[in-house]
Amino acid sequence: MATVSFDKATRIYPGSDKPAVDALDIEIEDGEFLVLVGPSGCGKSTSLRMLAGLEDVNGGTIRIGDRDVTHLPPKDRDIAMVFQNYALYPHMTVADNMGFALKIAGVPKAEIRKKVEEAAKILDLTEYLDRKPKALSGGQRQRVAMGRAIVREPQVFLMDEPLSNLDAKLRVSTRTQIASLQRRLGITTVYVTHDQVEAMTMGDRVAVLKDGLLQQVDTPRNMYDKPANLFVAGFIGSPAMNLVEVPITDGGVKFGNSVVPVSREALKAATDKGDRTVTVGVRPEHFDVVEQGGAPASLSKDSADAPAGLAVSVNVVEETGADGYIYGTVEVGGEPRDLVVRVSSRAVPEKGATVHVVPRPGETHVFSTSTGERLSD
Repeated sequence: MATVSFDKATRIYPGSDKPAVDALDIEIEDGEFLVLVGPSGCGKSTSLRMLAGLEDVNGGTIRIGDRDVTHLPPKDRDIAMVFQNYALYPHMTVADNMGFALKIAGVPKAEIRKKVEEAAKILDLTEYLDRKPKALSGGQRQRVAMGRAIVREPQVFLMDEPLSNLDAKLRVSTRTQIASLQRRLGITTVYVTHDQVEAMTMGDRVAVLKDGLLQQVDTPRNMYDKPANLFVAGFIGSPAMNLVEVPITDGGVKFGNSVVPVSREALKAATDKGDRTVTVGVRPEHFDVVEQGGAPASLSKDSADAPAGLAVSVNVVEETGADGYIYGTVEVGGEPRDLVVRVSSRAVPEKGATVHVVPRPGETHVFSTSTGERLSD
C-alpha cells in the first residue's frame, strides 16, 4: 500500500508544442480509489501511462510512497495494470494467465497456485481455472485480468477503462464488484474512464481533466454540488446541468418572467469583471413546474399577467419509471435554448405542451460568463 503523487507532471509528445498533460498536481492517499475522468483526448490515459512508466515524463515528478519513480522502468514500480482489452494469453488457462507474472518472477509453483486460488475465490472464478479465455464471457475475462493484478499484491492498481468492452447491464454489476473489491483489499487505485456516471459511483474522489489540465479534484458529492467551473458543471451529472446565460438585474438574475435571487457576492464578482450577464446552472431535478399565474413566494414576477419562470416547449418526453424527463426549448434573450427538467413520473406532460418552470431557491449555480469560473458559494 502506498500514496501516489503527481507533482507538476507534464507530458509533451514529440512533434507537439502543446502538453498532453500539463503540470498535473494530485495527491492520492494510501488506499484511496481515485478516478480520472474527462472527454477523449483530455490526458487521462496519458496520466495513467506516465504513472505506469509507459510514457516519458517531460517535466515534474511522480512518486509512489516515498520513492521517486519518474524515470524508473515499469517493472520496478510495484504496480499492476488492468487494460481495456483484458490482454489475456489465449493459449493459457485462466490459472496460468493469473499466475504468469509470478512465474516470470521465479515464485515457487506451490505459492503461485495458492495465490491464484485465493484470488479466484475472491472473484468467483474457481470453477473456471482450467478453461481458456475463449470459453469465458467478457465479464469473466475482465475478472481474470483483475485476478492477474491481485495475485501480484502491488502497491498500486492502475485501471484503464476496464469496463468499456462490456454491455450496459454487465458494466453496472462489474463496477460494483470492482469498487467493493478495492475497498476489501485496500490497495491504492487509479482508475481511468470517460463515463462520468462510472466516476461518480466508484471513486472516493474524482479528478476531471480537460485538454491536459486538471479542472477539479473532489469527492463525487462536492463535485456535483459545487462544480468549480462551467466545464465541470456541464460534464458531471446525467442528464447534464442546464446552463443558461441570463442578465443581471436588481436583487438577482432575470430568469424568463421571474427574478431569481442569487448571492450578492456572486453578482458583485461578476460586475467587478465587467460582466452584464452570468451563466446560471440548474440541475434537471432542481426545477419546479409552476401553474399559470402561480409562483413561489421567493420569486418576483415582472408583471401580474405573465406566468412565472421560463416557458418550456416540450419536444421529447423520457419516462424511466421512477422519474420523467422533459427535453424542451426555451427562449432566453431572443434565442432558443435547450432545457432538461425532471418531473414526477405521475405528472409527465404531453409532447408539444408548454410548461412553466422556475429554479428552486438555493439550488442555482452561478458562473462567470467571461471566465467560466464559479461565483456562487
